[in-house]
Amino acid sequence: MPTLSSNRRKELIDWEEKSLTITEQAALLNLNRTGLYYRPAAPTEEELALRAKIDRLNTEYPYYGSRKIAAVLRRGGIEVSRKKIQRLMQEMGLLSIYPGRKRNLSVNAGEHKKYPYLLRGVEAQNPNHIWGTDITYVRLRGGWMYLTVILDWYSRYVLSWSMSDTLAVDFVLEAVEEAFKKGEPQIINSDQGIQYTSRAWEEKIAEKSRDIAISMDG
Repeated sequence: MPTLSSNRRKELIDWEEKSLTITEQAALLNLNRTGLYYRPAAPTEEELALRAKIDRLNTEYPYYGSRKIAAVLRRGGIEVSRKKIQRLMQEMGLLSIYPGRKRNLSVNAGEHKKYPYLLRGVEAQNPNHIWGTDITYVRLRGGWMYLTVILDWYSRYVLSWSMSDTLAVDFVLEAVEEAFKKGEPQIINSDQGIQYTSRAWEEKIAEKSRDIAISMDG
């Protein structure tokens, strides 16, 4: 049985439960009771702006690591340490893809498999012929959330959507799993973001059907 993450176990806490106290529930779920009441401080406007710049650089240059991003930002007049960039990238769920990685690092190579673009000259002929998915972020008063949507290209119907405060692959998997309850596409298309080139994405689609063709924008 897979081990539940700390965040998932926190979600199981029932604050209205009368028969078990919060302390008892925390003990049963192997959680620190004090941590249940912790609420991180909202990021400052300065940090939000920095996160947005990091996000744009990572999107445009996915092979830039924290050192390169820090150097680019410093050239633009933003004094920031590489250590801070590393911390923010980790919190935002951002990874860099290094084109020079050694071939014997099979885990990383497998997680970033690219698929060809299958839709050149192809038009959606019927519902569930082609699904498309992408990620964008929604700016909030105290930060932002990432939004992913699964869309049927023929009907333009939103099959499912999911939001997350990080770019970890989980919310993308949740969205496609929910979409699979409504049907099964012949082709599913995405960009080459790290979520869609991950092994977890590939396995989730194969788990539904080996007949679904994966397509990726160049």
